[in-house]
Amino acid sequence: MPGPGGHGRRPMEKGKLDFKQLFKVLSYGKKYLPLIILSTIFAALQAVASILGPDKIKGITNAIANGIAMPGGINMDDVMPTVYFMIGLYLVGAISGYLSQLLANEATQRISRVLRTRINEKINKLPLSYFDSTTTGDILSRITNDVDTISQTLGSAFANLLNALVMFIGVVIMMFVVNWQLSLITIGCSFVGFIGSSVVIGVSQKYFRRRQADLGKMNGQIEEIYSNHRIVKAFGAEEETIEKFNEVNQSLRKNNRMSQFFSGMMGPLMNFAGNFSYAMIFMIGVALALNNAGVDFGTIISFTIYARLFSSPLSTFAQSFSSFQQAGAASERVVNLLEKEEMEDESYKTKEVGEIQGAVEFRHVNFSYDSSRVIIHDFSAKVNPGMKVAIVGPTGAGKTTMVNLLMRFYETCGGDILIDGVSIKEYKREQIHDMFDMILQDTWLFGGTVRENLCFNKVGVSDETLDKVCHAAGLDHYVASLPNGYDTPLDDTTSLSEGQKQQLTIARAMVKDSKMLILDEATSSVDTRTEIKIQEAMDALTEGRTSFVIAHRLSTIKNADLILVMKDGDIIEQGTHKELLGKKGFYAELYNSQFDPE
Repeated sequence: MPGPGGHGRRPMEKGKLDFKQLFKVLSYGKKYLPLIILSTIFAALQAVASILGPDKIKGITNAIANGIAMPGGINMDDVMPTVYFMIGLYLVGAISGYLSQLLANEATQRISRVLRTRINEKINKLPLSYFDSTTTGDILSRITNDVDTISQTLGSAFANLLNALVMFIGVVIMMFVVNWQLSLITIGCSFVGFIGSSVVIGVSQKYFRRRQADLGKMNGQIEEIYSNHRIVKAFGAEEETIEKFNEVNQSLRKNNRMSQFFSGMMGPLMNFAGNFSYAMIFMIGVALALNNAGVDFGTIISFTIYARLFSSPLSTFAQSFSSFQQAGAASERVVNLLEKEEMEDESYKTKEVGEIQGAVEFRHVNFSYDSSRVIIHDFSAKVNPGMKVAIVGPTGAGKTTMVNLLMRFYETCGGDILIDGVSIKEYKREQIHDMFDMILQDTWLFGGTVRENLCFNKVGVSDETLDKVCHAAGLDHYVASLPNGYDTPLDDTTSLSEGQKQQLTIARAMVKDSKMLILDEATSSVDTRTEIKIQEAMDALTEGRTSFVIAHRLSTIKNADLILVMKDGDIIEQGTHKELLGKKGFYAELYNSQFDPE
């Protein structure tokens, strides 16, 4: 079950739309404010062109009505100048609308780029505890789905909302200039529809939040299942995984349907309010015209257009709110990631790393992942330069945890770790990482050439060096069989066994050539013959280097200079292989459980 911050936790549900998170997202694009201002100006021009049009239609309508009633007919000299003016006006409006949308899209795409960059930078600053409690799929969902949702909303709804806002203000002013009675009727009808939409927004917001959370949960589950598909098949767990997927899929369908159901009500509500206002305008307008209240045929026609223009921004507001609900839920997840507590900023540390000798001391180290269970307590040990130290013990004894503390993947809760007499806290994390080569049980290769995988984060490595390390790792025959040697891409067409993948990671560590080594059961994925060859290479590699070997197969650490036997976070025994067997203690018990007593 995910811990705090994991994908299984429901986001906070509120009844109302909270723009706070969306504004935080927009704040990341403050430098693109000029683009947004220009977009606003063009949106205002488009709205002004639309607003001035109906007032000119009023004059044309009255001229046509009067011309029909007059014996001389319609005077085209009175009509055509207004027609030409309207053509120019609406042409300006069309160009302004296009430029407004173009600039808004440009601004939102740049903001999206900034968000993805910030998330990528943030991921590198987060402690490992965050990744322990959050699935990879959920993190990917925030980078892809959530940022895309924000981008789509801001790119479309934002520009439309600006135009609608200017249109709304301008139309209200023009309506009251034309006739205040008809204005009150139009506003009253639309206000009723707007209240109904506000109620719908409040109800639907929680479903949008649940929808985004379910998307993250589904992505996490898909990533987990398909990256371990072989295990699922081997254990016959297809039906169980399908059932779990269907459960999340059903929840996503339900929340998506409910969110769309409620948000889909807003448009029809506003359309009904607008159409109802048309009927009221004609009814009241005719009554005012019959009573000589300053209302003529042209006024009724132009006011009908203004009523349509008035309801249009209200419908846009309703649709925009629906889009902003999705963007708000997505923004909440993005901001939640961006505001996670980071590792300590160590830019102030200026201590330089000198010539590393490889002396390591654990001094009364204490550590716990949470306050409920202490993993390491009062751990002390001294390792001299060049020693090969094996760390053994049952599962959960704290072996890997000790290595994580040594590499500063986690910080100690008490005590200290020193390298050559200097606390690791005085160095930057990157400096600590550069002191070590690390070969893990789990292999990691990326989509690139063999050379790029071997020279990961290292430049200027010659083919001669690569030949040497590949020979030491037993990989030279495989590389020689590749069509392009080191420049052969590692993709789906390149067949690699688990053993060869491990050999590649071992050769990668050899290329790095650090003074200290960490080996976490690095030969567990290879066959016996290859293991012997790699073990010989490891013995040569560890010569003169301080090395820490986490071992499960005790036969691989017989030649260790020091064996630390851990149980429940404590070192309960230490010594050489022969010394520990002679004590006939816990180590001897572990060893004899794997082999016959010597």
